[in-house]
Amino acid sequence: MSVRPVKSISTARPAIEGAGVKLHRVFGFGDTTPFDPFLMMDDFRGDRPADYQAGFPWHPHRGIETITYVLAGTVEHGDSLGNKGLLGAGDVQWMTAGSGIMHQEMPEGDPMGRMHGFQLWANLPSSLKMTKPRYQDIKGADIPVVTDDDGTRVKILCGDFWGKKGPVDGIAAEPRYLDVSVPPNTRKTLKVEVERHAFAYVFAGSGDFRAASKPFGVLTEKEVHGQEIHIREQTGNRSLVLFDSGDEITVQAGPEGVRFLLVSGKPIKEPVAWYGPIVMNTQAEIQQALNDLRSGTFIQR
Repeated sequence: MSVRPVKSISTARPAIEGAGVKLHRVFGFGDTTPFDPFLMMDDFRGDRPADYQAGFPWHPHRGIETITYVLAGTVEHGDSLGNKGLLGAGDVQWMTAGSGIMHQEMPEGDPMGRMHGFQLWANLPSSLKMTKPRYQDIKGADIPVVTDDDGTRVKILCGDFWGKKGPVDGIAAEPRYLDVSVPPNTRKTLKVEVERHAFAYVFAGSGDFRAASKPFGVLTEKEVHGQEIHIREQTGNRSLVLFDSGDEITVQAGPEGVRFLLVSGKPIKEPVAWYGPIVMNTQAEIQQALNDLRSGTFIQR
């Protein structure tokens, strides 16, 4: 067994998306090769309705899957095919955009005005870029939760873990998407298959994701992609931890415990061409998607 070293640690950056929603971008756009098959992740949270109520009005998607996980508040969604619904606290929606869909998402705070959720984009291989769109709307009550003897709690949104299987299925990259809570001052090791890319996103508490042999909380320097950067070994709120290769990760929770998303998937290893919410393999395919939008043929009926 080999513990995955930490390749890099970064902090989600403030961004504005949709019709003026204030959020934090965890990663996305540019070169996302280290995260393949994942393309982007946003953390949207706040307790001021003015920061999020404008929402994400109608916009196109093609060639990707979007995964929305709500922790507080609600998200009302609808699309050009007539699908609509409401995601509440604890719910997950996995939308396969495939050949194309027009979509909108409108957040609403809870009675205290709080809104919190994540949206993750997963790539589709070229063979499935133009597949038929579909939804998997999962209620929080249907998502399995397992608790270990030391009090570590894992909510399994997608994939197999500790003998349980998440309710989302049929996903191209065979991802595993976990919501992990580790009690205060507890060290925990979690398995991640060596062929997967993996990252953790801390959104509550703090922790140290290095090997157990190293002292806790020490600052070091590490060379990443030819540049000297400072690695903060102890991670806190809105910290993204990208792991190198290995077959398990380890975390030492801080005095208040740590809660994080642990996401892994098998890389697709194909070229990526971006145009906002449209992601294809070539610029020619992007141009075709834009032509389809202009001609009214974007939705493949």
